[in-house]
Amino acid sequence: MRQLVMAAALGSLFSSGAHAQDTRDVQEPKMPAACAVLFGEAGNSGRDDAVRIQAAIDKCAPGRAVVLSASNEKRSFVSGPLRLKSGVTLVVDAGATLYASTDPRLFDKGAGTCGSNDGSGKSCRPLITAEDTRGSGIMGPGAIDGQGGQKIAGKDESWWQIARRAQKEKTRQNVPRLIQVDRSQDFTMYNILLKNSPNFHVTLNKVDGFTAWGVRIDTPRDARNTDGIDPISSRNVTIAHSWIRTGDDNVAIKAGNGGPTENVSILHNHFYSGHGMSIGSETNGGLRKILVDDLTMDGTTSGLRIKSNDTRGGTVSGILYHDVCLRGVKTPIDISTHYEQAAQPGKLIPSYNDVRMERVRSVTPGRVLLQGYDDAHPLNLALRDVTVDGEPQVMMGHTRLSGTPLNAPHTASIECSDKFPAFPAEPARNPRPQLTAEQARAYDYREVLKYVGPVGNERVEPWDPLADPLVTSAKLTPDYVVDPRAPADGITRFATVQAAVSHAVADAARKQRIYIRLAPGTYDELVYVPAGGAPITLYGDGPDPQATRIRAGVDASTTGAAYRQRYAAQFAQAAPAVRALYDGLKDLPALGTYGSSTVWVQADGFQARNLTIENTYNRDGAVKHAECSGDNCPDTTGGSRVHHQAVALRVDGADRVQFESVRLLGLQDTLFLSSRDYVNTVRSFFHKTWIEGDVDFIFGDTIAYFQDCDVKQIGGRAASYALAPDTSRRAKYGMVFNGCRFSGDSSAKAKETSFYFARQWFHNERCTPYGRVPVEGYSCKLGEVDVYKAPNGTIRKRTLEAVGKAVILNTRIGAHIVKDNPWSEWNRNGTLAHRPAQFSSDDWWSNLQQAGFDPATKLGETVRPAPADIYLGEYNNTNE
Repeated sequence: MRQLVMAAALGSLFSSGAHAQDTRDVQEPKMPAACAVLFGEAGNSGRDDAVRIQAAIDKCAPGRAVVLSASNEKRSFVSGPLRLKSGVTLVVDAGATLYASTDPRLFDKGAGTCGSNDGSGKSCRPLITAEDTRGSGIMGPGAIDGQGGQKIAGKDESWWQIARRAQKEKTRQNVPRLIQVDRSQDFTMYNILLKNSPNFHVTLNKVDGFTAWGVRIDTPRDARNTDGIDPISSRNVTIAHSWIRTGDDNVAIKAGNGGPTENVSILHNHFYSGHGMSIGSETNGGLRKILVDDLTMDGTTSGLRIKSNDTRGGTVSGILYHDVCLRGVKTPIDISTHYEQAAQPGKLIPSYNDVRMERVRSVTPGRVLLQGYDDAHPLNLALRDVTVDGEPQVMMGHTRLSGTPLNAPHTASIECSDKFPAFPAEPARNPRPQLTAEQARAYDYREVLKYVGPVGNERVEPWDPLADPLVTSAKLTPDYVVDPRAPADGITRFATVQAAVSHAVADAARKQRIYIRLAPGTYDELVYVPAGGAPITLYGDGPDPQATRIRAGVDASTTGAAYRQRYAAQFAQAAPAVRALYDGLKDLPALGTYGSSTVWVQADGFQARNLTIENTYNRDGAVKHAECSGDNCPDTTGGSRVHHQAVALRVDGADRVQFESVRLLGLQDTLFLSSRDYVNTVRSFFHKTWIEGDVDFIFGDTIAYFQDCDVKQIGGRAASYALAPDTSRRAKYGMVFNGCRFSGDSSAKAKETSFYFARQWFHNERCTPYGRVPVEGYSCKLGEVDVYKAPNGTIRKRTLEAVGKAVILNTRIGAHIVKDNPWSEWNRNGTLAHRPAQFSSDDWWSNLQQAGFDPATKLGETVRPAPADIYLGEYNNTNE
């Protein structure tokens, strides 16, 4: 927590009682807990989100925040006027942008002139208003974009263009301000980006207590009347650690008919294009006790500026500028009492007293203007260590100088050489990170598949599945034959696939691979292949994979009783190792994802060729079950249909498993690839295989290589994610797709579906440290178990390390995939299961730091990977 305190030495520069600082104890703001999290849409026009945002603000309890959040490619909110209420903060979260609508009708005060020029220029409401509030605020780190450069809806000009035209026509533009705070107390702006305001960005009127900390304001230098922050007739104002570049005054402190402005601190800021650090031009209310400390100005037109005239002048006193560096500023010191002087003199004489400058330096030449009003109202200015490099042009009148002269010999000038940082770039967002050619070479199948064993300490065991007879031999010689239409002898000929597998498993003496040929047809059964025994190859004897089909319709909500009723007879005579798998499921209240497999493989070296494995659950469009149990609660985002996990093929801790010309069909969770103990990784290889589903249908934590495969995404639900890896961050590899094709559903039901490559499975979590969960008192801390009991939860280190890795190379990407954001977050911000997409170890590390789980201090990680480990990436893909 940073606190703003000036050195005692500075206080001694003032006469007694002239302490020019905010009287509050100002510290770095804290983000309030969320009361609601709203999600954006795509695009920045054509709608008005004000109703739903305002409704959330109105319902929010004091001390809480309404959060505008990005969700994948849906990152934008478009709004007309909004009104904050006391105690409520509006948070625009990382990656999200709140756009001001370009429709002038939304901002019009009733005269119908918003978006036009006239003599008054006051007919538009601001985008955000806080009026008579206490403890409200606006926070980031997202952006609020006023769209000043965009065409006004229904017109051929932008807000800025009509402002420039008004200047030529001597009229006034009717355009909205971005943020206006009136008659309020303790308003806070923190870590927010404001950009492209049609007019002033932030205006304060009669505000007592205002903090802007870490605010970035970014608007083009030629955008007229786009002041950064303007405190007017306000007190106790702090603007700190902020970055401002705009088309008018960077900061303009004013005092009009509403009364004085006092106790203002401008600390540790950086200004760029704009008109400088200004006081005025309205000074008739009086300004006093203002401190500007540790300021850099790089490229402003004016630097330290006080401006007024006798139609709006007043007393300006108790002003200290300290530690100021300027570069490329035309007029580094610009003090005028005749700013925009009216033709007829007025009676409001500007009087500038007790103005002090200490340790001020312009490192480039420029003009110095020191202009009091007359001898009775001179500028009283004290200088100490003030320099303007080169030979400055000094224009001075009615000025009384004290202290050391400008550019005096032996001046102890401030060192400014390292004081001009670049304006902070907006965080680069690359939703489709690309591998280099060198990085891609590390994903050759022989390199990926040679690693096996303890995660993070894998051993090398070379494996080349493309050299196996499964691929190279057109004809295989069967040891067993499965044909339900032929007589079975229980020795080499069988009526069911499971019977043949059971016999192979029971043959303990056999060490050589056992080839089992399946006659064409449909096998309505489950097939369990336990660990141990000789390796097994199943292959269909039909002309293509569709001719030989193994299918069942078990899903995660299937009860143990229903499972026994349907499959007890099948396993009654099974080998003991097979029977043990069945026994482990039959008494469960619900089978869960792990028990829903049509084919369940635990045996090392298992192979399959030229056949189809299908879980038929819901594939006929009917609703099979309506139960909901724990992790198996239904997802009804696609409408009224109930959805459960239903696995076609589970590879469970089996190493060197291989699938050649196989079709895997299902909906949610079609292919499940799991290590048995989450400690040792294993390898699977899929070649010329078709995999079909709708949600998370290729998922798991093992190494899996897909060569020349087809991945078919079925629509009908709100979103489709092909992959859901939960690979450990310590594993060398996860899922790799090379030379494949991702295709989509062209049916009518798919039109409302958003299709993504993947979302990284946040496996086992019960609470999330990421994002903002709108539960009062919510916390999610590191612990020994994954558990949540509202409002508190704990999460294990291992759960945080299940990052999910997937790389797609040399692959054709169908037009159905969301092009600008194909890698999805796991679940939306605001939910207990939220986690953002993490493309590399840098993301993992930074996201945890932001969540308060610093890997170095909380997780015991001593070294941040450099270069960063790749979690998600693409190389040389083509879009269809």
